[in-house]
Amino acid sequence: MQPNIFFLIFLSAAMSETSESEIQSVRFVHSVSGAGRLLPSASRWNSIELDFINLLPQTTSDRFDSLPSRFSKSVDFNLTIGDKSYFKRCVYVSIFVVLFVPVLFLLLHFLAHKKQGGGASKDLTLALNQALLFFDAQKSGRLPENNPIKFRGNSGLNDGKEGNTNADLVGGFYDSGNNIKFSFSIAYTVTLLSWTVVEYKQKYADIGELDHIKDIIKWGSDYLLKLFIPPNSNSDSAILYSQVGGNGTNQENDINCWQRPEDMSYPRPVSICDETAADLAGEIVAGMSAASLVFSGDEIYSKKLVEAAEKLFGLITRQDVSHKPGMYTKNDACGGQARDFYDSTSYIDELVWAGTWLFFATGNTTYLKYATDNFVAAEEEELLSEKGVFYWNNKLTANAVLLTRIRYFMDLGYPYEEALSTNRTDLLMCSYLSSNHKLSVTNGGLVFLKPDAGAPLQYAATASFLSKLYSDYLQLLKRTIGSCSTDVFSVEMLQDFAMSQVNYILGDNPMKMSYLVGYGDHYPNHVHHRGASIPWDGIKHSCSEGNAYLNSQNKNPNKLLGAMVGGPDKNDIFLDDRDKPWFTESTISGNAGLVAAIIALHDRPIKAVDRDRDGGDLGIDKMGIFQNVHSI
Repeated sequence: MQPNIFFLIFLSAAMSETSESEIQSVRFVHSVSGAGRLLPSASRWNSIELDFINLLPQTTSDRFDSLPSRFSKSVDFNLTIGDKSYFKRCVYVSIFVVLFVPVLFLLLHFLAHKKQGGGASKDLTLALNQALLFFDAQKSGRLPENNPIKFRGNSGLNDGKEGNTNADLVGGFYDSGNNIKFSFSIAYTVTLLSWTVVEYKQKYADIGELDHIKDIIKWGSDYLLKLFIPPNSNSDSAILYSQVGGNGTNQENDINCWQRPEDMSYPRPVSICDETAADLAGEIVAGMSAASLVFSGDEIYSKKLVEAAEKLFGLITRQDVSHKPGMYTKNDACGGQARDFYDSTSYIDELVWAGTWLFFATGNTTYLKYATDNFVAAEEEELLSEKGVFYWNNKLTANAVLLTRIRYFMDLGYPYEEALSTNRTDLLMCSYLSSNHKLSVTNGGLVFLKPDAGAPLQYAATASFLSKLYSDYLQLLKRTIGSCSTDVFSVEMLQDFAMSQVNYILGDNPMKMSYLVGYGDHYPNHVHHRGASIPWDGIKHSCSEGNAYLNSQNKNPNKLLGAMVGGPDKNDIFLDDRDKPWFTESTISGNAGLVAAIIALHDRPIKAVDRDRDGGDLGIDKMGIFQNVHSI
């Protein structure tokens, strides 16, 4: 209904008959629909009668009297004002309605959009800045002069040279609060961080963190190149280094010695595998392949990564009766040391993961065929407790999302239609959102994807990443909903779920604690971490001295900025105790998931939105991941 119609209704209710003398004091106006306002008229035709006395300003000018009507015909109400007080009240109410309704509409519109954005209230830029700094704190080797973590220095400069081993294994990342370097978690971290850059490169650039995260990824990919030694004249088998440091034969070692990495003087054993360590090799291939996309602008380095990845993938997937692939932790010499930390339960998912990323890195559909041909076998190998979980031990969930991405945005035709089915991805999204799937959720709202395992935040973070990423895919397709066999979900639902998990991590929880160190006013101060808990005072602290800091009730003297701790229990209870690592320890794989979730949820600055680019307003690069893929 147009504003002039509202006005006429109010006038009709207020007017009544009056005397002929009163009629002489009226002028005529007509309502201009398009402008929503009243204009005076000299004619009774196409007008209504109004008493302007004491209502509208008086004027001696008749400059409006000659304006012609915009209407071809109208209705002469022939009404007069009987009670000025009621009329004035009617006009005031009309003005109020005309002014208030648009304001109310805009307010509701704003609130609706805020809700669609997941109710974001956290400073995600600050959270991302801090979460990336954790990787600088975990660097091993000779650190750059501008390393931002002031309580860290050079360490592990003799890594790889132990006993009969003479390798260059300097570099990489310490896994967590210990001083051990696990190749499996480093490779997973490189893969996941690289994926975020491939998808959200522009978002990183918008907030000035693109160079930073590329430096972190390169620190890891440089190390991955050192882990693989192809067969040569001296050996028919490849060499894969799975671990540096751990529980050696010496009384002092990485397990029982609480000591800063800069102070280490005990032997650091090296664990060695061959190409039968299919899960480890597959993750290394995935990491190098994904990183090659990040560094596509450096043709020489990118090619180096791809060549190493292809060579290793060929070895681990070769059809040879003597080749028996398996899990690296099932071989004592290869992964026995890692069994208590990163015990792998399958390997085909890593091979599928590797094939998918090699396809993106090379455009060679042979690798995609391997991934799609073996996906069902990987599903059969997947443990029931692992379904729907994306983390260092299970890549199938994320791989399904990547295959769905190919189906949505790169039409490869036969025979890939069936192989790239979206069913698993849609079921995954339903599992995050639907009560029918009986997802375990704490009273505070944290999803417990692995109720029998500790450190739940790492799984919630990757679930947040995948749900927001998938919502972006749907938006690129101009779709607002998706469905599985029994449920329907919306883009807004996915975004709200993703944001709810990150908000929980950043402080919206029953403990009112941010689980990201340094973020907010209340966060863990007793992180289970050797380097953070021992003073950076220029004094070498021995292993025996270190135990005093492990058991101290004092806060860590060095703030491990950006470390996401393991998190609370199923009752939302968190204990900030250094000697309870299941609550307070941070890992590079866990932090990689948090970085992924935050960058996916981070809005682009309005001034930076480039609507001429596919996905520009979402901050996602629709086709960048296909830079090496050509039409078939």
